[in-house]
Amino acid sequence: MATIRLTMAQALVRFLDAQYVSVDGEETKFVRGVMGIFGHGNVTGIGEALERSAGGLAYIQGKNEQGMVHAATAYAKQRNRRQIFACTSSIGPGALNMVTAAATATVNRIPVLLLPGDNFASRQPDPVLQQLEVPGDYTISANDPFKAVSKYWDRIVRPEQLMSAALQAMRVLTDPAETGAVTLALPQDVQAEAYDYPEEFFAKRIHYIDRRPPAKEAVSRAAELLKGKKRPLLIAGGGVLYASAVQELRTFAESFGIPVAETQAGKSSLPWNHPLNVGAVGVTGTLAANVLAKEADVVIGVGTRYSDFTTSSKSAFARPDVQFVNINVSALDAAKWSGAALTGDAKLGLTALAEALGGAGYRSGYEEDEIANLKRQWDDEVERLFSLEHEEGLAQTRALGVIQETIDPSSVIVCAAGSLPGDLHRLWRPAQPKTYHMEYGFSCMGYEVSGAFGAAMAEPDREVYALVGDGSYLMLHSELVTSLQEGVKITILLFDNHGFQCIHNLQRGHGSDGFGNEFRYRESATGRLTGAYMPIDFAAHARSLGAKAYKASTPAELRQALEQAKQEAVTTLIEIPVVPGTNTSGYESWWNVGVPEVSVSGNVVKAHEEMKRRIQSARPY
Repeated sequence: MATIRLTMAQALVRFLDAQYVSVDGEETKFVRGVMGIFGHGNVTGIGEALERSAGGLAYIQGKNEQGMVHAATAYAKQRNRRQIFACTSSIGPGALNMVTAAATATVNRIPVLLLPGDNFASRQPDPVLQQLEVPGDYTISANDPFKAVSKYWDRIVRPEQLMSAALQAMRVLTDPAETGAVTLALPQDVQAEAYDYPEEFFAKRIHYIDRRPPAKEAVSRAAELLKGKKRPLLIAGGGVLYASAVQELRTFAESFGIPVAETQAGKSSLPWNHPLNVGAVGVTGTLAANVLAKEADVVIGVGTRYSDFTTSSKSAFARPDVQFVNINVSALDAAKWSGAALTGDAKLGLTALAEALGGAGYRSGYEEDEIANLKRQWDDEVERLFSLEHEEGLAQTRALGVIQETIDPSSVIVCAAGSLPGDLHRLWRPAQPKTYHMEYGFSCMGYEVSGAFGAAMAEPDREVYALVGDGSYLMLHSELVTSLQEGVKITILLFDNHGFQCIHNLQRGHGSDGFGNEFRYRESATGRLTGAYMPIDFAAHARSLGAKAYKASTPAELRQALEQAKQEAVTTLIEIPVVPGTNTSGYESWWNVGVPEVSVSGNVVKAHEEMKRRIQSARPY
């Protein structure tokens, strides 16, 4: 057998460069490149390999380890999980910075390959700089926390172990159901050790992501369950988009007259103005979708994991006799709510179930114009909120209305945390698939700017907008600089409401007077953060980094700034001061956050009693 002598890091880079995936006969190079920040734990290993023999892999220099993994995650999400970036860091703090982003990828079932440096396997310079010394288990390093947030984890302590580990990593990264973060911990000495690797290990390898059909018996059971149901509701989750099943969803809904509600991950599966699209469902849902959810006698969940936001903490589906049909490639999600499980690909599942129901002559029992009337009422409410004027300044919903009417419908918006996801889920009107990019599986603050950079790399022909609150921006905006370095333009729409106002609202809605969530100066008289708002010039900050920047305090100024931003060739930030508390809420939704049973505040005790009342009407499992 012919061999080639390479270091472990060189072999890993060469292996990654030869990986491809095939979906529906379309072949794609799977690993586009590596994002990294070098330190003593990887610069002389993977760093040397990328410098001297990167092959076709691009190298992108991150500015924060968490941020670059968010960018890689967003890239893979926008590419429907068919192409990824690997991310490499040094040991210690550099590695640990990636843990939050690893969890974000895993919760959202997005493939990302993490290659953190690790302690010396030989232990010769023990303890090496940044090494943890755990007295009871000396094998533990800063990479062990990745075990909890990775779908596959391995530590390569001998160079020949790379071969089996790399193949296992690819198995998980290309799995449509059990994918997420994959971590290969790489001791810095082993990265530099040489081994005679068989040449065939580096041959082009195609991973076929075959569509998995649901069992015929499962389709028959689901069709039998549905035949007697008059008020079905379809819930489109992210699996619809990942499976490229938007046309099958549309055909299914139209064939049987079934309204479609969307999760955060599934939004844009249908155009907003489709007659059967009743919008967002759950805690951040529309009145139309939530009314239909309460009255549904069967819920057909397609590619959704039924998070508590989708189900309003299991209170959304109020009929005692409601049943569930779950089409999902993940057996874990297909089995939820004790539903009739169609475990398989969303496209094939919808097609098979449509054939079974069509043969039985099925049709929903909604009264004429019932869905249209609910949809019309909600559209009127959206127009009201988009036009809302506030005497103190720009309302958040008004700003969103201006943005909606000004940017191109083909643009991609990216968001993740705060009050904006709720408003966008309810109010945003996507006309094309994959134009609504929301990370809400983990709702990770700081994803927005990095995610927009990743999405823009994946969609170079579209304008990409990061919609971000001032709180999230302050947490993590480092990849703004990377976007400038790479010449990848994004537009950051920064909503400045002086703090973590989403949680401030949540506090006050459950008995608190508001504590610790606004960006105010500390008052000497009270000892608390109750002074004036801190004036932060975000536009000036962006300019200092090299971006273009504008500030817009009125609808007219915002419209003008958006038009000017379109003409800019580089990343641009628009600072938008908005009035705190002008976001949406309510609409037949509830979220169980847990309220203290005992408190010196009567308002808190009252909120606890309301929580207990709500729980009584929710399902226990």
